[in-house]
Amino acid sequence: MTTKKVIPIQAQGTPARERTNPWAKVFDPFIDFCRSRSLFFLHYCTGCGAVELPPTMTSRFDIERMGFQAMATPLQADILLVTGYVATKTLKRIILTYEQMPAPKYVIGICSCTVNGGMYWQSYATVKKLNEYLPVDLYIAGCMPRPEAIVHGLQDLMDNIKGGRAETWKDYFHRYDHYLGNQQALFGDRWQTPTDVIGEARRYGLLGDQTLGEHTALLEQIEEPLQAHRSEIFTTHRDPHR
Repeated sequence: MTTKKVIPIQAQGTPARERTNPWAKVFDPFIDFCRSRSLFFLHYCTGCGAVELPPTMTSRFDIERMGFQAMATPLQADILLVTGYVATKTLKRIILTYEQMPAPKYVIGICSCTVNGGMYWQSYATVKKLNEYLPVDLYIAGCMPRPEAIVHGLQDLMDNIKGGRAETWKDYFHRYDHYLGNQQALFGDRWQTPTDVIGEARRYGLLGDQTLGEHTALLEQIEEPLQAHRSEIFTTHRDPHR
């Protein structure tokens, strides 16, 4: 019988600031408990691992009874499930989706492809390590992991949120220049997203010494305002004399 080995993912950002409000010690654990019992995950299927999610949500395993529910839009989602291999083009959509999610937000990499490329480790078109481009809270390895493993991973994330340990999302703001540099190396120097990540870092008080750097400076040089998409509508005018 094999035993499960938990490998923690260490965030390398700035340490959290000490709370000075004495009521924070009372309300913060209560807020973390409530947040851990009501989590919406974005069912964004990136690969073959998504086939394990329907049985996880249906009657036999029924993860809704633990407080997890699927959400169709990132604007109301808490968890981003990256299920299976990640193509380079798909990673662009994953980053756009992640940046649209409200904080705090969590990322779970499902299948071995998100850890080291899996069976596509030699492919030029797939990403090998997801945590080089986004902060990942939890990996569920396997090809593919069974629903029991997914349930166990979600329970581990729930315990981390309840214990106030699921703060990997802050690392994206603390070390945004690092993540942006990896994204630019993969997508090109003109890569940009519509989300003001630096502005959000200021809003959350997470602007660290590694938030800004040479890659964010390059972004400011090439950044262009998004243009509204305009479609021309051609109408056919009938001749009134016919």
